[in-house]
Amino acid sequence: MRKMIGKFLLFILFLSAFSVPFAQTDAATEKVYHVKLNKDVEKGLHAYLKRSFKEAEEAGAKAIILEINTNGGFIDAAGEIGKLMDETKPDIIAYINYKALSAGAYIALHADKIYMSPNGKIGAAQAVEGTTGNAVDVKAHSFWVAEMISAAESHERNPEYAEAMAEPSIELSKYRAGKGQLLTLTASEAAEVEYSEGTVSSFQELLKVNGLENAEVVKTHVTFTEGIARFVTNPIVVPILLSIAGLGLVVELYSPGFGVPGTMALSALLLFFFGHLIAGLAGYETLILFIIGIVLVVLEFFLAGGIAGLLGAIAIVVSIILAGGNPMFMAYSVLIAIAVAVSGMVIIMKFFGRKLHLLNKVVLMDSTDTESGYVSNVNRVELLGKKAVTITPLRPAGTIDMEGERIDVVSQGSYIDRGKHVIIVKVEGSRIVVREFEEKGDNE
Repeated sequence: MRKMIGKFLLFILFLSAFSVPFAQTDAATEKVYHVKLNKDVEKGLHAYLKRSFKEAEEAGAKAIILEINTNGGFIDAAGEIGKLMDETKPDIIAYINYKALSAGAYIALHADKIYMSPNGKIGAAQAVEGTTGNAVDVKAHSFWVAEMISAAESHERNPEYAEAMAEPSIELSKYRAGKGQLLTLTASEAAEVEYSEGTVSSFQELLKVNGLENAEVVKTHVTFTEGIARFVTNPIVVPILLSIAGLGLVVELYSPGFGVPGTMALSALLLFFFGHLIAGLAGYETLILFIIGIVLVVLEFFLAGGIAGLLGAIAIVVSIILAGGNPMFMAYSVLIAIAVAVSGMVIIMKFFGRKLHLLNKVVLMDSTDTESGYVSNVNRVELLGKKAVTITPLRPAGTIDMEGERIDVVSQGSYIDRGKHVIIVKVEGSRIVVREFEEKGDNE
């Protein structure tokens, strides 16, 4: 019995000793998440990065490498991404593989470390209006410059260079940023002013210099829904999408039944709200407000007064504006869509002579004029000169009897008693005028 127990214990020890190397290997395996930030910085990008960073945290990743190649984008989206990076536990290494301009530079400054490819650039971060490309107003500019400075200071970088990237009045002639020009640093210049930890020729070299060459690299990819969100929330796509919706609805108003234009309009609106919901910009309350607006517009076809239609239109416009992260930009986009829709309406009416088919159901379009054979009453001109007897007093209106027919008449002005002889002197539509006459000697 003792021998059996001894053999069993030796077997357990053997298994333990054999499994130690594998346990150490598993523990030693580190994960690095490779996340790409390319194209424009917009609200849809935030949803993708948030999901990627969360996956990295849950997997216990050693680091997140954020590969950046962008011309910039919306500064409010960049602000949310910067906040997300500050709240993420794993170290974030920004790898500027070509360019991190404008909002891209701001995002890079929130990384724990920055590395650049040999032809990398960082800077040119002045805030501009998305619709015009002009510099923003003084308040917005001041806020953005402060944001750039804070981003640099948060990771102990010299804020002077971050300020010069956003403020053209800062003069740094050594780096081609004379007065009135924005600072853009090359890879070597960024390393010189300690805005990067170094220049690397490839992603593998980046891993090596950070001691991560043996780590498992996990690449994240934009999902289908995130791709839609990024596309739909793009500042160029938003006004185009709303214009398609507006123009489609206008064309549908001039078309019999419900066809392709209406389908395109509804599809554009649904795509707009779906993308903004996925991006986290629009809440379900905005979608509910939009549906309420649609219901009110439909009710307008059954209710009089126009109030339901007006309230519905307001609800739809407000829901669209609230669905975007930037109300001012959304207001501009709505105005563009309205202008396109009105232009389409004018073209359809003026050049194609089309009429609103949809209104035929709620508005009487038939003409009831005399030319079409319609008359408001029978004009009995054949009664002129006919004689009758009053059967009621005329004060001045009353009733006469003409050959057994009761006719409503008015006197020519004076009171005429019942039983008097009268003659019809005027017929004006339904108005028949009479006057009294003597039976003898009055042949009129």
